[in-house]
Amino acid sequence: MRNESALRIVWVYPDLLSTYGDRGNLLILAHRASLRGLAVESVEVRSDQNLPAEADIYLLAGGEDAPQVLAAQRLAADGGLRLAAERGAVILAVCAGYQLVGGSFVANARMYAGLSLLDIRSDRGLTRAVGELAGEVDVNLGLPMLTGFENHGGRSILGPEARPLARVVVGVGNDGRTEGAWAGHLIGTYAHGPVLSRNPALADLLLRWATGIEFLAPVDDTWHERLRAERLAAVKAA
Repeated sequence: MRNESALRIVWVYPDLLSTYGDRGNLLILAHRASLRGLAVESVEVRSDQNLPAEADIYLLAGGEDAPQVLAAQRLAADGGLRLAAERGAVILAVCAGYQLVGGSFVANARMYAGLSLLDIRSDRGLTRAVGELAGEVDVNLGLPMLTGFENHGGRSILGPEARPLARVVVGVGNDGRTEGAWAGHLIGTYAHGPVLSRNPALADLLLRWATGIEFLAPVDDTWHERLRAERLAAVKAA
C-alpha cells in the first residue's frame, strides 16, 4: 500500500533506460531526502507496467536507440508522465530521456515523435560527444557550475518555451554553446555521472520543488564536494 505522506520518486522504465549509472540519481535523491527526515517511497516502473501519474519526482535515464524509441512510444500510449507534467510534478530527464521528452528525436537514422513535454527537438551531430561536460547554470536556478560526463550522438535545439540549463564551458551539450534545457519543474540534461551525485545542489533543488520546502536542512557534502573538485580540476586542466 502506498504511503501517502512519503515523497514518491519514480524511476521510469529501468528495463529500457538505464545507462552510465543513472540509477544513482534515484539513490541520491532518496538518500538526501532521508537525511532531512523525509519519508521516501522509491518506485521502479518497468515498461510493461502502468506509470503512476500521482508521484512527486520522475527520473528518466539514458539508453540506446531502440530502447529509447520503445520508451517514447510506450510513454505516449500510457499518458501517465504527461498527466504528471501537467500538474507540475518534478521531472529529471537525462540523455535519451532528455531527447524523448522533446518534440522529436532521431534514432536508427529515423525521426521519431517525442512526448512534447519540453520545447526542444533533437537531431544527430556530425561527431559523437564523449567526455567531461561543464557549464555555468542559468542564474534563475541559483546553482553552482554543472559538471557531468556526456556520451551521445545527438544535438538538441531549444524552442522559445525552453531555457538552456547551462552555458557550456567544456564539452558539447546541446550544440557546443548550451547544455540541457528546463521549463517549469522539468529539467533535461546530457550529463551523466550520475548528474545528481556530481551536482548535489541540483538534487536539493528537485527536492525543494517536490516538497515545497524552501530551505532544506544542511547535510554533509564532503564526499560530493571531493568528487566535484576532482572533476572540475580535470576540466580546468583539459
